[in-house]
Amino acid sequence: MLNRYRLPAVLLLTSALCPAQDSVEKVVDQVAERARQEFNVPGIAVAIVKDGNVVLAKGYGVRRQGESAPVTAQSLFRIASNTKAFTTAALAMLVDEGKIRWDDPVTEHMPGFQLYDPYVTREMTIRDLLTHRSGLGLGAGDLMFFPPGNLGRDEIIRRLRFIKPATSFRSAYAYDNLLYIVAGQLIPAVTGKSWDDFVRDRIFIPLGMTNTFTDVAALKNGTDVATPHNDLSGKLEALPQEDMDSSAPAGAIITCVADLAKWMNLQLNGGAVGPEGKPRLFSAAQSREMWSAQTILPIGELPKDAPASFAATQPNFAAYGLGWVLRDYRGKKLVGHTGGLSGYVSQTTLIPELKLGIVVLTNQEVGAAFSAIANTVIDRYLGVPDADWVAAYSARSKKQKAEGEEAVKKAVGQRNPNTKPALPLASYAGRYRDAWYGDMRIEEHGGKLGIYLTHTPDLAGDLEHWQYDTFVARWKNRTLDADAYVTFTLKPDGSIDELRMKAVSPLTDFSFDFQDLLFRPVALAAAPK
Repeated sequence: MLNRYRLPAVLLLTSALCPAQDSVEKVVDQVAERARQEFNVPGIAVAIVKDGNVVLAKGYGVRRQGESAPVTAQSLFRIASNTKAFTTAALAMLVDEGKIRWDDPVTEHMPGFQLYDPYVTREMTIRDLLTHRSGLGLGAGDLMFFPPGNLGRDEIIRRLRFIKPATSFRSAYAYDNLLYIVAGQLIPAVTGKSWDDFVRDRIFIPLGMTNTFTDVAALKNGTDVATPHNDLSGKLEALPQEDMDSSAPAGAIITCVADLAKWMNLQLNGGAVGPEGKPRLFSAAQSREMWSAQTILPIGELPKDAPASFAATQPNFAAYGLGWVLRDYRGKKLVGHTGGLSGYVSQTTLIPELKLGIVVLTNQEVGAAFSAIANTVIDRYLGVPDADWVAAYSARSKKQKAEGEEAVKKAVGQRNPNTKPALPLASYAGRYRDAWYGDMRIEEHGGKLGIYLTHTPDLAGDLEHWQYDTFVARWKNRTLDADAYVTFTLKPDGSIDELRMKAVSPLTDFSFDFQDLLFRPVALAAAPK
């Protein structure tokens, strides 16, 4: 998109660590609007807290593309994986109350919990659920709930036992969502109260977060709601509101920046609601525990052609705590998290040393927008020379997109178009089953194949022949941007042995973990799963 709004090259700085409020607001007004235009984001909301005070809570742009209703500080957005910190805070309260300990075996409270490896099942602790070091692969099993399907939380947890690990236990970091669903279900196991009711009664209500919810009904029935969008189909489109109840403890909270300002002040105040330290939702000791490094994160090298400003983003340390990512930026410790779901991406950033918190919510799937805004605000408070973060992230986004497109183009160039499937198309039709996902159907109609993942309505599409016994699944919902190779392996007698899948583009969201699926044919009379 053309850059229709440009910041001055240099903005006048006020005092180094405490810029005037009107100056901060002016800077945010400028960078938010510029980011909105550059990254094609209909609406953005920003909140900044400092020293216990709300410096800014404001909306920019519109709730829905093509309409005039503005985003406000009360506009509802999904915060996706920023929910994880709420789940860990809820567990911290139970630790304070002596009902659980971080290093309790999960099976002590959920006897039916089971993973693929019996040793890991026995040794897995509550702490392990929260720190992405279980041995599961990146996003393993996410297809059970994303795109939204018909499996409930308990059924998703039951199917964990069928997912093979990618690494040995506690040996490597790999971000996962499924174990946060388990962590959320610990709450009813211990208290008899659902995760949803617990976070509402013990966190939202005491903080006065009256515009914060866990049920999608808030988005469908609310009057000040930011509609989700993405441009993955090639044009900016509004998306439907999705029911994420099955994965709620990992990423379903719906809220606004006015309420998140209260949440950030609670965090920066070590679990205390008021400046006097009372009342307190969780202890200072638990606050420190949640902000302590648990799993070391890898630090990659910056590309040689990266903009010079990105040198500041290269951390000296990076780790995952309990529901929070920990790293440094310009000599300051940052505590934060990002979140992403269909049509919404967001970021929360806390700098404990400065008692500073920034949250940015957007209704488009472009993380560059929230990063540019947050970095601009942090730099302002640190008193460092202004960097053009919008331009820097725009350049990086374009480069990543170009690299992804080049990878797909290269695959096309290596394809052998002069091949045919080994079998008649009708022979590929049938029901297939993966141990953890369940069933998938392939149907033949009029000389064409269709593919349907039975638990996920959005994963329905056409199978186009690619080469040999590999096809490409083109999902009818083009906003997914997740086309996948579908490869059949034959037995010596020519019958189908198995079916595997892999995303076509390297830019496909990791939650489309097609590579973890192993489908085998099942008899048509077999009960569907």
